[in-house]
Amino acid sequence: MLNRLFHLDQNQTTVGRELQAGLTTFAAMAYILAVNPAILANTGMDKAALVTVTALTAAIATLIMALLTNYPLALAPGMGINAFFTFTMVLGRGVPWSEALGMVFVNGVIFLLLSVTGVREKIIAAIPHALKIAVTCGIGLFIAFIGLKNGGVIVANPATFVSHGDFASGPVALCLFGIVLTAVLVARRVPGAIVISIAAVTVIGLFVTAGGGKMVTQFPGKLVDLPASPAPVFLKLTFQFLTNSNALLLALPLILTLLLVDMFDNIGTLIGVTKRAGFLRPDGTLPKAGRALLADSIATLLSALFGTSTVVSYIESASGVEAGGRTGLTAVTTAGLMLVALFFTPLILMVPAAATAPALVIVGVFMMQSITEIEMTDFKIAAPAVLTILAIPLTFSIAEGIGLGLILAALLAVGLGETKRMTTLGYVLAGIFFLQFFHIWPFGS
Repeated sequence: MLNRLFHLDQNQTTVGRELQAGLTTFAAMAYILAVNPAILANTGMDKAALVTVTALTAAIATLIMALLTNYPLALAPGMGINAFFTFTMVLGRGVPWSEALGMVFVNGVIFLLLSVTGVREKIIAAIPHALKIAVTCGIGLFIAFIGLKNGGVIVANPATFVSHGDFASGPVALCLFGIVLTAVLVARRVPGAIVISIAAVTVIGLFVTAGGGKMVTQFPGKLVDLPASPAPVFLKLTFQFLTNSNALLLALPLILTLLLVDMFDNIGTLIGVTKRAGFLRPDGTLPKAGRALLADSIATLLSALFGTSTVVSYIESASGVEAGGRTGLTAVTTAGLMLVALFFTPLILMVPAAATAPALVIVGVFMMQSITEIEMTDFKIAAPAVLTILAIPLTFSIAEGIGLGLILAALLAVGLGETKRMTTLGYVLAGIFFLQFFHIWPFGS
C-alpha cells in the first residue's frame, strides 16, 4: 500500500529508509516546538497553547504537502516570520496579536490567488536576485541578534545603544556555553545538533542559579501530559483593520512584507531541497511546482486559523533528503512525530531562554551563509544588499530593511541610466516603501 501511495520503487527507496529520513528531518527541526512559542509569547499569546498549535500546524501542513506532491518536504511556523510578527507587527507597530493573525490570513488568501494565477512568480522576479539573498541574510542577522538579546549576551546601553551583558551570571554563561556546544555539534555534522544542545543546556540549567534562589531551568510537575488546549489562540483572528481606512493603510505594508518573506522562504526552500533530491529538471523547472505552491498557500491560511505566524517549507528538510528520503512518506513520518511530541508539552515548556537563544544564533548563522551568493565586487549590487542586511536587525524590522534596499536599488538603477536592471513592478514596490518612509502617503507610523 505504501509503495503504491508514495511510489517507493519508482523513487528507488524503501519504507525503512523513508522512516529514518523522516526521523532525521524531525530531529533537525524539532527546536521549533520550543523556539516558536518562546518568540510569539512575547505578544501576550498563551505559551502552552502555542506549543500545541505549532505542532498541529506543522503536522497538518506537512501532511498536505506530502499528499499533494509526494515530496519529502516538512513545514512549520517560519523563523524570521515569527520574529516579524512579534517584534515588528505587534510590539513595534502596536497591532494586537489577534489583528496580526487576521493579516496573516489575508496574506494567505492573496498568496493563494497569486499562486493559482501565476502572478506570484512576477512579484518574485520584480526583486533583484541579490536583494532576495540579502533579505535571507538580514533575517539571519535579525534572528541571531534576538537570540543574543534573549540570552542576555547583549543588553541595552543608553550611551552605545547596545553592550554586552554580565557574562559571569548563570543564565548568560549557560547561553554562551550553549552557543559553543551547538556550533561544535553542527560543525561535526551531528544529526539533530540543535535539539541535542537545547536538551543539554536545559538539563544543566537545573543546577545553575539564575538569581533570587531560582535555577535557570524550573523542573515541571509532570514530564508527560495531555496536550495543552489550543483554545486561547485557536480561531482568535480578527479583521477590524479591514473596516478602518487608517488601520488598513497601516496593515498594507505589513501584509506586503509577510507576502514577500513568505514567497522568498518557500520558493528558496522548495528549489534547494528538491534540487538536492534530484527532482529539479535540467531547465530549472520543478514538476508539480503548482501543487507545492498550493500546499504552501493552504499552510499559510491554516496557521492564521490555528493561531500562529506563517507556516512555511523548512530548509531542514534537506537533512532528511541527505538521509535518503525521496518521497512523501518521509514527510508523513515527520508529521507523525510532531503529533507525538504534543504529549511532552511540559518538557517543552520547561526549556529556558538560555537554551533556545543559542538555537536562534545558530539558525541565524545558517541563513547568513547565503551571502556568498551576492556579487560583492560589483558596488551597485553590493550597496543595496549590504544596506538591506544591516537595516533589518538595526531597525528591528524586516519590512524596513527590504524597503530601504529596494529604494536604493531603484535609485541606483535610475542614476546610472540602467533602468532595465529592475522591472516596473520593482519600481512600484520601491515607491510604496518610499511614500511610507517619508509619510507622503499615510501608511501609519
